[in-house]
Amino acid sequence: MADAPRFSSPDVLAPVRRALLQISAAAERTSLEPDLGHLVSLRASQLNGCAFCLSMHVRDLREAGWREDKIAVLPAWREIDWYTPREKAALAWTEALTRIGPEGITDEQFSAARAEFSEQELAELTLKVIVINGWNRVNVAFHVAPERFETPSSAAMPDLATTV
Repeated sequence: MADAPRFSSPDVLAPVRRALLQISAAAERTSLEPDLGHLVSLRASQLNGCAFCLSMHVRDLREAGWREDKIAVLPAWREIDWYTPREKAALAWTEALTRIGPEGITDEQFSAARAEFSEQELAELTLKVIVINGWNRVNVAFHVAPERFETPSSAAMPDLATTV
């Protein structure tokens, strides 16, 4: 059974959502490709276990025409050549920022990101990663449920939540 929301009213989170929506709007006004934003948001959401954001960004990439297999193997992005060097650099930067450890961000991690992104683009990418990590933390902490969406193949499949 899914975890129940932790607040009796979703209105409690309204001020937090408003603040995150403002910074999200700023993160959308960048020079970066929209699909790259969805890709890094999906990867950070995988690392953070945010069901709400996983659902949303999988849907966004599908709607943008991404291949199902490319979406499905994202956790193993280092093992395959389906991602461009720019996408790989963005994913590595996303993982570094999402999992900042005692060593911080290393010179090697920064140099690898700078090889694919201008200073401005890297600052914008960093904002995107900050934003998704904020959303992930709110949604995970307070058990915000994902939204269901249909794919051509899922329409014919039974709803396991109601059949189990």
